Amino acid sequence: MSFGNRLSPVSNHGGQALGDTKDTATFKYFTYLGLPRMGDKHRSLMKKHLSPELWERLKDIKSNKGYTLSNSIQTGVETPHLGVGITAGDEDCWEVFKEILFPIIQGWHGFDPYTQTHQKDLDASKLTFSAAQKALFDKYVVSTRIRAARNISGYGLPAGATDADREDVKNLLVKAFAAFEGDLKGTYYPLQDMNDVLGNDLRSQGFLFQVPKRTNLLTMAGAARNWPHARGIYHNDDKTALCWVNEEDHCRIISMAMKGDVKDVFARFARISESLSAVAEAQGTKLMWSDTLGFLGTCPSNLGTGLRASVMVVLPKLNEDVRLLEKICASLDLQPRGSAGEHSAAVGGKWDVSNMQRIGFTEVQLVQKMIDGVGKLIALEQKLERGQAIVPADYESPRAML
Repeated sequence: MSFGNRLSPVSNHGGQALGDTKDTATFKYFTYLGLPRMGDKHRSLMKKHLSPELWERLKDIKSNKGYTLSNSIQTGVETPHLGVGITAGDEDCWEVFKEILFPIIQGWHGFDPYTQTHQKDLDASKLTFSAAQKALFDKYVVSTRIRAARNISGYGLPAGATDADREDVKNLLVKAFAAFEGDLKGTYYPLQDMNDVLGNDLRSQGFLFQVPKRTNLLTMAGAARNWPHARGIYHNDDKTALCWVNEEDHCRIISMAMKGDVKDVFARFARISESLSAVAEAQGTKLMWSDTLGFLGTCPSNLGTGLRASVMVVLPKLNEDVRLLEKICASLDLQPRGSAGEHSAAVGGKWDVSNMQRIGFTEVQLVQKMIDGVGKLIALEQKLERGQAIVPADYESPRAML
């Protein structure tokens, strides 16, 4: 299976395939000879911030692994609906292209890389989550999932990686998985050797990443080149710990469980992250990290912690007024997802609720925000169950009430 731009020698937006060392038989990177032509359908922050003056300053710069501005913006130029519209092909991109990346980060996250710094904290013991809270979560929460990306310093990121990079990253991660012990012990499944029965089974459980398609970030960024070479999935025997290899990032860590024991799920997530870090250091490298931007990866949307802590929580009463639910979640820095996208109700009242922020807060702070916020949602759901009305004072000053 292959993905690419069908060997087209030119793009509709001013790009030409002039021969890039990262090209494959089925994918050619475009070089934009002038500021790309982008119209009303282009809505990304990349388009907003890529002025003619900035284009002229950056167009001939390359990262230390040869990733260019044209490479970086190709996914946003050729896939107009994307919201971010730019990728990093290696660790150096975050420095050499910061004139365009930093405004995008500020626009997406409300975090100013020129004046702010980022800190990490993976100590699950710092979470406040009592036995009474766990019992309440177990009553309303169907499942809990915490995920984030990790990338290995010294190798190209998937959008700029060579086949050798991907193979080396995969081998290093497989070494890390082999060292997992106890409840983390499991099996690595190479995607290129996976039969349809196993693949479909893993996807049906939400364990395996989807096949790239033309409309997502991966394809026109070059991250789907030579698919499925050196891609795969690891999961432990209990299927509560997952690692995706060489999809959008080198490794996506996913810790999950049925019901609502958020603290336990986060503790397992932290153990996976720390194990990957230890193996990387034993191999003479480290995880990509910046004191300013936190954990580094392919897309600006997943910087900092890159962490999404979510629960599937059943809220049938709140489900009757989706706008109210969304307003409450916004006040709690939470992101709710219904069954059919924005402003849609959830089938069976089951909502996917997660932290909204990614950078400028530690992992512990974001998971605690999710715990406290979901606890508030459950309290409001119980109020509706008792036949009482929710008034603005119930959620307009949540931090004083949590």
